[in-house]
This record gives sequence, C-alpha cells and structure tokens, in this order.
Amino acid sequence: MRNPRLFTDQPLASGSQVVLTGSAAQHLGRALRGRAGEQVTLFNGNGLEFVATITSVSKREVSVDIGETHSPDTESPVHTVLGLCLSKGDRFDWGIQKATELGIGAIIPLQSERVDFAIPANRIEKRIAHWQQIAISSCEQCGRVKVPSITAPQPLLTWIENVSAEQKWVLHCVDGTGATASTVPQGTPQDAALLIGPEGGLTDREFAAAGSHGFSLLQLGPRVLRTETAPTVALSVLSVFWGEMPA
Repeated sequence: MRNPRLFTDQPLASGSQVVLTGSAAQHLGRALRGRAGEQVTLFNGNGLEFVATITSVSKREVSVDIGETHSPDTESPVHTVLGLCLSKGDRFDWGIQKATELGIGAIIPLQSERVDFAIPANRIEKRIAHWQQIAISSCEQCGRVKVPSITAPQPLLTWIENVSAEQKWVLHCVDGTGATASTVPQGTPQDAALLIGPEGGLTDREFAAAGSHGFSLLQLGPRVLRTETAPTVALSVLSVFWGEMPA
C-alpha cells in the first residue's frame, strides 16, 4: 500500500491514538487494504499533517498511532474566495475539484440571472455535503492541509455587495475593455475575490453591479471558456502574478 493521505475531522496530536470510522476507515481498510504497521498521512484542516501508523483494522474501524507532524508548503499565499455561478450536471463539481487543487480558500455558489434552475430547499444540505466531500477528496489528492469552505447558494448581487478583498476580479469575455493576463498588478495581496458567471455569461446589469462594488474586469484570451474551465484558467493566471506559480 502506498502512503495515502486521509482527512479526518477529529483532533490530531503527536503521541495520541485515533480511531478512524466512516468513509476514511472504509477507504483505508477496504479499498486500500491497509494493514497493521503500515503508515498513512492524516490531516484535519488546521494546516498540519501527521504521520500515523496503523495499529489495527476491523470492518468498520481503523486505529492509528499519531506520530510526527509538519506543515507542508502547499497552501496558497492568497486567501481567494470564488463566487461561482451554479451549473447543471457535473460541471459545478468539476469546478470545485479543480479550484481546490489550485488553492482556493472558499467557494460561494451563486444564483444569477442566467442560472435557469434552483436547488430545492430540502436538498441543499445534502448538496453542500456532496460539494464539501469533493473538496476534501481534492485536498487528499493534491497535498493541501486546509479544506476550502463551501456555503449554501446565494444571490449573486448579495455576494458582490458583501464580499471584502484586497483584489476583486470578474472574468469577462474579450471586447477590448478590462485587464488582460499581462496587466494583472504585480505583487501578492492578502486576499482576493474572483467572480465567474454561468453558461451564457453574466448580464450587463450584473457586470455593472460588480464594477460598482470594486470588481475589475479580467480577460483571459480570445476564446469563451466554459464555466467549469474558467476557474482553472483564471486561478492559474492569477497564481503566476501572485508569485505562487513560476511564470
């Protein structure tokens, strides 16, 4: 068994013992066939990860001894909040997965004028849990130690009126206005907000509202990107100018 990384919501401390249950125990015990004496890496979202040694495995539980800890340099230097308009099918899931891999700090699902569906109230809690698990799995895979938060959907105009950040960007298809990838300000802000519209884009009224609340237009080339592709491209470009990725 390779050394897997697993998330647990339990407190972790060197020298203690933890009993993993639920999906973590099933994945480790059944899917990976973990055995006593083998090592795993655990994290709980507090910025640290711990080397742990399996001591026993049963059908529903895996006991581990917690060993040394360290803080890997895998988190983005900029806490970025992504306002991502809802989309149908698995496109929104894909956007969450890739944004998490690229270091996003929080994801806010948005309902905009061109989002033509709504999640029923009795399914919102289940949907948020589903999205959060996607983010957790992405963190396990990519080496992150902080899991981005994901909220209930909210109206786009409400979010842009209330979000606070040193830099604010709204992705905009090229029409000759707005910043381009080559004109993003150099330097690393403490925090940022990125707004990405739905299939069909934001309306003129929504662009105007974003501009009136401090959002700058950001263009990323001559082609129109799908809503699930846009976060990956935008966050990659911004990461270069924030010094996280090499140019």
